[in-house]
Amino acid sequence: MSVSTPELRDAKVRYGRDGWLPLPFALSDVDVKQLRDRIEEISTQRRPEVVYEEDSPVVRALHGCHDFDDVCHRLVRLPVFLDYAETILGGPVYVYQFKVNMKQAREGAAWPWHQDFVFWHREDGMPDPHAVNIAVFLDDVYDTNGPLEVIPGSHHLGLIDVTAESGEGPSHDWHAHVSAKLEYTVPDEVAEPLAATYGTQRFTGSAGSVVAFHPNLVHSSSNNLSDYRRSMLLITYNKVSNAPAHPTRPEFLVSRDTTPVVRVDDNHL
Repeated sequence: MSVSTPELRDAKVRYGRDGWLPLPFALSDVDVKQLRDRIEEISTQRRPEVVYEEDSPVVRALHGCHDFDDVCHRLVRLPVFLDYAETILGGPVYVYQFKVNMKQAREGAAWPWHQDFVFWHREDGMPDPHAVNIAVFLDDVYDTNGPLEVIPGSHHLGLIDVTAESGEGPSHDWHAHVSAKLEYTVPDEVAEPLAATYGTQRFTGSAGSVVAFHPNLVHSSSNNLSDYRRSMLLITYNKVSNAPAHPTRPEFLVSRDTTPVVRVDDNHL
């Protein structure tokens, strides 16, 4: 797929207005299967990049897979992803973060209302929210298997003032940033009026679908109440000029390589 300049300009306007954007591109069934196979294999490995549900052997998330897996390494270099990321952010980008959030059938726990940028700003020192999340559905996503839910337009509010759950400043304990008990959340008494004012949007669709969203967009997801797994792969591209100076969290959460991503030859794995 070759993305035209008018399409990209329109996408940037829509993204700026709503804080999220469904990309008019989907991974093929073959590519989705490749990714699923790799994710399932990595999930069986005992390594720090694999995170589990609290007090459970159930895998909750994987991190930094693009640094050690060839399929994921190629994925972040697909031209279509970089076309949108560079247009939205206005310059060269690098992979700041790569993760796969997995909600196993009947076991995947919720993510409370939050903004991503608060973690990156307070914990890593990212100067500005000049980053974009590209979400790739690895499974079919329904209303009942824990879809991502966002409050469109809430990114215009900037960084909502929240207090760390510990009651202290930045903890630099990365475990508190990837569990169901997030370090920084937007309280229900704040999120619910926002949802009533702006409305909400659930990210549902077929495996292979792709959605972009802003790091200040308030979002959450519910427990997986269904018999179907919901796994979502997220690539965070950061503008090269916006790289944190001295990140301290593990490299599989915060990449130290700020070299601009180089495209591969086509949009297939």
